[in-house]
Amino acid sequence: MPAVPRRLTWTVDLLGVQPGHRVLEIGCGRGVAAALECDRLADGTYLGIDRSAKAVAAARERNAAQVDAGRAVFAVQALEDAVLAPDGTLDTVFAVNVNHFWTHDPAGELDRIKAALRPEGRVFLAYEPPPGGRLDTLAPRLGAVLEAAGFAVAATHDPDAGLLCVAGKSVGRAGRTS
Repeated sequence: MPAVPRRLTWTVDLLGVQPGHRVLEIGCGRGVAAALECDRLADGTYLGIDRSAKAVAAARERNAAQVDAGRAVFAVQALEDAVLAPDGTLDTVFAVNVNHFWTHDPAGELDRIKAALRPEGRVFLAYEPPPGGRLDTLAPRLGAVLEAAGFAVAATHDPDAGLLCVAGKSVGRAGRTS
């Protein structure tokens, strides 16, 4: 198998997922990050969604043991159509190189994510810009989008690797506390 891209290992390390967490990955692709996440979950669960049926099929195959164990589920869904967790029980939502959050107005999707998160749940938007891409303009843009949706925001950079993650913590909503 090819080496795992640095953007995925770096992002998964930032998430700080605990064994019992419920995790959603938006744009799960072929399930590479899912394999890293599921290794950290004992009695937690992972849901990966992607628009591509081909990618989801590859993710299911790559993570067959986790799917068979009931720890991972993969679905062909766009974020705007996805069934998330309306009961506010997700601990972490993350997306790597999902441009929708900065190329469109994601207010509706972020509202849905916030409703799906438990109190103090977190969303992580990680990017490795293409050559010539600028992290210094992307970070404030993503931060403003998350703040407008009611998240407390922090940004993390890895300038040596050209990586950015903007994280938001859900604040000010009722829901699950454990």
